[in-house]
Amino acid sequence: MKTITSFFFLIIIIGEIHFVKSQTVGTLLNSADSYNGYTLFAPMGSKFTYLINNCGEQIQSWESTVKPGLSAYLLEDGSLLRAANRSNSTFTSGGSGGGVQLFDWDGNLQWDYQVSSSSECQHHDIEYLPNGNVLLIVWESKSNAEAIQSGRNPNSVPSTFWPDKIIEVEPSGMNGGTIVWEWHAWDHAIQEFDNSKDNYGVVADHPELININYPSTSSSDWLHINSVDYNPALDQIVLSSHNTNELWVIDHSTTTSEAASHTGGTYGKGGDLLYRWGNPLAYGRGTQADKKFFGQHDAHWITEGSDAGKLMIYNNGANRIPGVSYSSVDVIAPPVDANGNYAEPSSGESFLPSAQDWIYGSSSNTDFFSSNISGAHRLPNENTLICEGSSGHFFEINPNGNVVWEYQNPVANTGPVSQGTVISNATVFRCTRYGADYSAFAGKDMTPGAVIELNSNISCDLYGTNTDVAAQEQTQFQVIPNPASDIISITNLKPGSYLTVFDSYGRLILQRADLNNLESINVSYWPSGVYHLSVQTGNSQSVTKLIVN
Repeated sequence: MKTITSFFFLIIIIGEIHFVKSQTVGTLLNSADSYNGYTLFAPMGSKFTYLINNCGEQIQSWESTVKPGLSAYLLEDGSLLRAANRSNSTFTSGGSGGGVQLFDWDGNLQWDYQVSSSSECQHHDIEYLPNGNVLLIVWESKSNAEAIQSGRNPNSVPSTFWPDKIIEVEPSGMNGGTIVWEWHAWDHAIQEFDNSKDNYGVVADHPELININYPSTSSSDWLHINSVDYNPALDQIVLSSHNTNELWVIDHSTTTSEAASHTGGTYGKGGDLLYRWGNPLAYGRGTQADKKFFGQHDAHWITEGSDAGKLMIYNNGANRIPGVSYSSVDVIAPPVDANGNYAEPSSGESFLPSAQDWIYGSSSNTDFFSSNISGAHRLPNENTLICEGSSGHFFEINPNGNVVWEYQNPVANTGPVSQGTVISNATVFRCTRYGADYSAFAGKDMTPGAVIELNSNISCDLYGTNTDVAAQEQTQFQVIPNPASDIISITNLKPGSYLTVFDSYGRLILQRADLNNLESINVSYWPSGVYHLSVQTGNSQSVTKLIVN
């Protein structure tokens, strides 16, 4: 395990980094080591979503009629997909949303799908799939009697009980959508409280199931799942369960009926948990010392670089040590084979690994802390972008843990503030950096506008070369056939070419170096959808799209 500790106060080398002494918001630091691209974020108190360059200058913004609920993503065609807060009066726990919206690049609303009623409500996160469908995290309401019949301790059940479900929605029209797949945590419960009730069994003997009495608080919001991510190569979903302090992996290859059972799907376990990590106490094993997560968020697969295939998590860390709170960004290496099968722990043992593979943050750096929300993701140059959500503070670290870019969200609940203001109410659920070569920017006007904050005299230099994505569209190589369902051939390649393939969300699917003039790739196991192929030869880059049936 490698632990990196870093402080935010750096010695600034004159001539390399420009800053304003009175600066309190916007870009606080931009260095040549930062990954050149565009950062998307949606302030939680605002109806606007912003896309900025590394100097904090606006490239685009989108205005909705409602605040985010909570995540936002830029799709490869330049559309903005965002969760929408419908101010549901029943489901009032943190992260409450109510639906999902899709805007085109120019801000026109294309789709507005609601999941907000007295019986269910979308919350926190959404995930765009390669087939164009969208995964949503949804609370569903169960009565006090239903919870008790399922084995919940009556002393820990309020009037309603909210287990989570995941639904996959196929969009249609402006407001329509068809649920084509769903998974319910309720179908995978176990309890050892009352042998006269449903789901009775020994919790420690069934780590694939969810203890309906853990945690034992009286909150309606039982699990508080706060993130969802999809792995197209494995056809698996990873979830972050805040209240059990765990991440869970489930099988998406199942049918809905299989997902409600304990058999079926590629991995033969139906909708049971394929893998879990972070707190073995949740399944009746281990001790308090084995607990690794503390109210974590943003569990997802790393798709780029040397840690590709591992899982990254923002570990919020409230009271991680009694009386001491600090956040960290953790990477774990699950015990999974090439076919997506996870090593199961022996009786009484916990899921491996025994510790994190990489950690940024420590008890000596308690200034890095957000008690809720937040996220982090690995960038193509091996840097890591972190959103300290409760304060709206974004920063990028290099592999040595040094801060190379820093930004303070300048949008409060009342709107953008003036430079020099010590901002409050600047919360941001998450931020995402997209490279300059991301296909969403092809043919778009990327001319920077003004910074978001008011009365700013920021001095900032952009480093690196922004790729002219529009020019990339004049592709030199060819993909045959296209569309494809099994084997593709890539022709007109120059010696030494380097290939990268991304899915429609921008996640890395394949990297291949030293390509020959005729390259064959098996795409039969790729989920149906649109893929973005990029070939780099020296300083020249060209891109094209591939449709996989």
